[in-house]
Amino acid sequence: MLNKKFQIAVFGLGYIGLPTAALFAKNGFSVVGVDINPEIVEAINQGRSPILEPGLDELVKDVVSAGNLSATTDGLEAGKNSKVMVVIVPTPIDENNKSDLRAVKSACETISKTLKKDDLVIIESTIPPKTCENIIIPLLENSGLSASDDFGLVYTPERALPNNTLHEMTHNARVIGGINNKSVDQAASIYEKITNGKIIRVKDLITAEMVKLMENTYRDTNIALANELAIICENLGIDAIEAINAANHHPRVNIHTPGPGVGGHCLSIDPYFIVEMAERKGSKAELIKTARMINESMPLHVVKLVEDSLKDIRKPIDDSTIGILGIAYKGNVADTRETPAVPLINILKNRGATVKANDPYVPSTNIESLGAIPVNFQEALSCDCVILITDHELYKNITPDDIKNRVFICTRPILNPEDFRKKGVIFKGVGRF
Repeated sequence: MLNKKFQIAVFGLGYIGLPTAALFAKNGFSVVGVDINPEIVEAINQGRSPILEPGLDELVKDVVSAGNLSATTDGLEAGKNSKVMVVIVPTPIDENNKSDLRAVKSACETISKTLKKDDLVIIESTIPPKTCENIIIPLLENSGLSASDDFGLVYTPERALPNNTLHEMTHNARVIGGINNKSVDQAASIYEKITNGKIIRVKDLITAEMVKLMENTYRDTNIALANELAIICENLGIDAIEAINAANHHPRVNIHTPGPGVGGHCLSIDPYFIVEMAERKGSKAELIKTARMINESMPLHVVKLVEDSLKDIRKPIDDSTIGILGIAYKGNVADTRETPAVPLINILKNRGATVKANDPYVPSTNIESLGAIPVNFQEALSCDCVILITDHELYKNITPDDIKNRVFICTRPILNPEDFRKKGVIFKGVGRF
């Protein structure tokens, strides 16, 4: 069983890697974080978190000051002095919706160059099933050591919600699957130091890999059902939000909330990992692919709501200024990964509209890089048509008088349509006809 008298190297200091490294350090481990971005490394070594997440900046400051956490761009040096290596690097998809594992491969190649007998490698990056078996083990065995006999390997998916990451990491259950029982026992002895949640041991690496993908695919598919129901309700003149809320009173029903699309690094990507591996084995994964298609089509549906609303005031879209409220993919965070706001912006611009955007969490330079003109809150509200994309707390206080040109597309159910309609605002939303 491992104790705290060794160093943990965490490869990847992003939205999950840095909180993980900081929590290990808080609980007495000596931790070195590895990242290819020197600005991230510099910020951490100065005791600052480069990520906007409640409680993280203070935690990083404390553990760096205590000497328990440092950061480096030198993965070889970090691996040489560590007993446990944790890989938490991004795994996006490419233009063909196939997994892009370059960062995982690079981290494992670096680890293999300094891997020592009895070391433990932990993979947290989201990966397709059999990645550990087919890619990671061969890369690590380039060290000349043999997996299971000479070093341990486990896969444990993270479960964390932006804006509540530290709480979830310290309270959620932790699934661990390994190459052997010794590896699982060692990993469990580490993670039980940082979480009060249950440690769930599964029988092998591939099962653990699949668990995370199942969780997010379930949620993505549920949202797709909600979105399809919402569009049907629009055509029937039914308030989908009211109907869904009523249906969810059934003890075995939990329909999610419809919206402008699905964003974030997990829900919009992980289902494709299942599709990719299923198709390699001759399965079609039709339901999962259809759910992705529905959710990816929602920005186009929002544009249809915009065009229909502008027609009501005889305003062509190619002569309109559109104000978008919210660029982040979810409320009260700065995370824009896979946000549905981006395809929405692109479609509107292709239709000839001028697109302005406001987001209290996302820097203006980021908004500009995503294709919109950054503006303040009031200027966004003064556009020909206003589209609320993100349910930030600030936007929950919008009133009918704030919508200067009386056309409002509200894609999140945070405002009462009737409050706006009775004041003469053309109010449309996903599922709210």
